[in-house]
Amino acid sequence: MKTPVVVIVGRPNVGKSTLFNRLVGKREAIVDGISGVTRDRNYGEVEWNGKEFKLIDTGGYVPNSTDLFERAIREQVEIAIAEADAIIFIVDVRTGINPIDIEIANILRTSKRHFYLLVNKVDSETFEAAVSEFYQLGVSEVYDVSALIGRKTGDFLDVITSDFQAAKEETADPRLKIAVVGRPNVGKSSLTNSLLGYDRSIVTEMPGTTRDSVDSILKYYGEEIILIDTAGLRKKARVQESIEFFSTIRALKTIGECDVVVVLIDAETGLEKQDQKIVDEAVRRRKGLILAVNKWDLVEKETNTAVQYERAIKEKMGSIDYAPVIFISALTKQRIYKLIDLSIKVSDERKKKIPTSTLNNILLPEIERNPPPSTGTGKEVKIKYITQGGEHYPVFIFSASHPKNIPDNYKRFLEKNIRKHFGFEGVSFTMVFKIK
Repeated sequence: MKTPVVVIVGRPNVGKSTLFNRLVGKREAIVDGISGVTRDRNYGEVEWNGKEFKLIDTGGYVPNSTDLFERAIREQVEIAIAEADAIIFIVDVRTGINPIDIEIANILRTSKRHFYLLVNKVDSETFEAAVSEFYQLGVSEVYDVSALIGRKTGDFLDVITSDFQAAKEETADPRLKIAVVGRPNVGKSSLTNSLLGYDRSIVTEMPGTTRDSVDSILKYYGEEIILIDTAGLRKKARVQESIEFFSTIRALKTIGECDVVVVLIDAETGLEKQDQKIVDEAVRRRKGLILAVNKWDLVEKETNTAVQYERAIKEKMGSIDYAPVIFISALTKQRIYKLIDLSIKVSDERKKKIPTSTLNNILLPEIERNPPPSTGTGKEVKIKYITQGGEHYPVFIFSASHPKNIPDNYKRFLEKNIRKHFGFEGVSFTMVFKIK
């Protein structure tokens, strides 16, 4: 089941980030009284009464030019219209209706997409009388809340999730699902087309030509593999930030649907911040992970060898050094089928089960040689037993005395030992520490 996507739109300083923090339940976004403080997009997940949705805060980016500012706001709304399952249009009861509010309302109304008009900063009944003014924006229903203190946010969540399905397990599709994700114009559609042998996706020099995520069936040695090609804007964006924002929404939506994530990196620009956000999401969702460096045919090999390039990527990736790196060219088809072989291998690694006796026979001697450090309370931490669980990805369960006192650096030591002895290349796994 696909997780619904909800996008918050509105002009700067109406409380979008405050609402985001309130609904996500933790302080993720920077909140400040200065307009346009939020320059990076914020992504979080919300669970309400058994229903889950992905929440995206579009922020309030303010360029110097008024024309550019209005253009950026307009593009953010257009992106929300294209991508969101629900749109929260937030306004400020303290300042009343602003010309930009009218502009946003007009765009949303003419799109025929359903949206919720949320009047923020209604901290008490004193401000409720001013809420009725916002019916002038041409909506049939207005909802008032205080994102800062949480007033009526629960009632609003009841409304917005009323059409969402409760989270439930679906019948699993046994076919391997590979998502090809990455920044605009990195070659995602070209790779898919080269693998399939025909033009399944439109490819142009314009970043983000493909309109929707495209599922294709690749027949590979008698097996069916589902390729999910994510894409960027349906037209050339006027503000570069919007291209990146749109592309990231696509990637976030797609990662939840696949088994293995192939993060496509442009060989000429290298691993960038946007790529790392996608990697972090794949790890958080415990998906298989591969870094594919595309356009390798364009790189001058004398000055930038594969070994040096891979080392630089691994340094940027930090603790996520278990993701394999492969160098390909979608244009010349260099190593593109090795990429599929590697995806199959990572998928198999993700399903691998290590017998309990093997885990304990190999890992416990390592732990005895390098035991967990003693805590400041003087309590000795001992790990006595290890087993593997998890249905969709590996989960390693450690039975220990005082499990809460095991430091993060020792957990990293345990992860490295699991990988050293048992592999799990390209696989994110979970470690759970329980009282013995």
